[in-house]
Amino acid sequence: MTSLNTEAAVRDRYSGAAAEREPELCCPIDYDRRYLEIIPQEVIDRDYGCGDPSKYVREGETVLDLGSGGGKICFIAAQKVGPTGSIIGVDMNDDMLDLARRSQPLVAEKMGYDNLSFRKGKIQDMTIDRDAVDRYLRQTPINNESDLQRFEAFLQDMRLNAPLIPADSIDVIVSNCVLNLVDGSEKQSLFRELFRVLKPGGRAVISDIVSDEPVPKSMQQDATLWSGCISGALQEKAFIDAFTEAGFQGPQLAAFQPEPWQTVEGIEFRSATVIAYKFPQTECFEHHEAVVYQGPYASVHDDDGHRFTRGVRTAVCRKTFLKMRSEPYGNDFIAIEPAIPIDPENAAPFDCTNGQEVRSPKITKAGRVTNETNASASGDNCCEEGGCC
Repeated sequence: MTSLNTEAAVRDRYSGAAAEREPELCCPIDYDRRYLEIIPQEVIDRDYGCGDPSKYVREGETVLDLGSGGGKICFIAAQKVGPTGSIIGVDMNDDMLDLARRSQPLVAEKMGYDNLSFRKGKIQDMTIDRDAVDRYLRQTPINNESDLQRFEAFLQDMRLNAPLIPADSIDVIVSNCVLNLVDGSEKQSLFRELFRVLKPGGRAVISDIVSDEPVPKSMQQDATLWSGCISGALQEKAFIDAFTEAGFQGPQLAAFQPEPWQTVEGIEFRSATVIAYKFPQTECFEHHEAVVYQGPYASVHDDDGHRFTRGVRTAVCRKTFLKMRSEPYGNDFIAIEPAIPIDPENAAPFDCTNGQEVRSPKITKAGRVTNETNASASGDNCCEEGGCC
């Protein structure tokens, strides 16, 4: 059986969808209409998505939109991050890129600033600037093996010295119903690319179609189902696992469509949004710090293999201590600093492979106790001088 050329199927269908609206390609989405007012109607009509990852971006952030299409999510996010932030849209479809680039100055004029750029590239390989490739091939056509070798050297130099999206450069990655369109053989590379370009401390917010059962090979060979965001969908748990396998931690289902968008051959397909985090990969050192899991579960494990029992002062290294004080863990953990801090130059290596180690209260007694997320949300500490305590 001849394998489906998924890239060609997607390119052909979305080129047509850039010229004429195709309602079958999108789920109903309730966008905040405040952000739609300055976006050209043509962009809104040619938007094909299944979620709104733009609601999770914040002021001042650098945001990368994978498969940005006509630019709708980019234009919404540009307003949310403001003039101190920036938005990069990456897409491979020339017709969709043309629509986004034509609309960019109109949106920028209405915003009063331009913090947008649209770039041509494959989201499963964001080291290659496809606009630069187009320019190279126009100027230096490939006619023989020597020409091909020079072209390959050009690509390698780009990967090393001038990638389309550099490593560790993005605060937030968003994507709206695009990852499922990437061929199955390249999906692992795709998730690795997400991890590569994200800054340590950054997050990926991905809205996509998932299935309740694995999609059979027969359906994956159907060009209409693949280009229609159906047969390239990952099963629900496989979608989440793809993040952790690439190095992400703390993935969570931020949105999960109650009713299926479509049911094909008894398999339900629905929209889901996953948020996953990239934490710094540093060595583990002992600083006599502890965290306490607040509940409600008896115990939990993190993606590093640590176990936390409800109410127990758990000994952690500095890396894990900082992680558990931050998003998405901060609401669930109390951080306890030691009474006598350890200077970094005097910190000994910490073995994080033992699952759970109880921290003696004699070490943390009189140390500062915080719940970072709750403290920042409340705006003050009631037990400070003059407080309710």
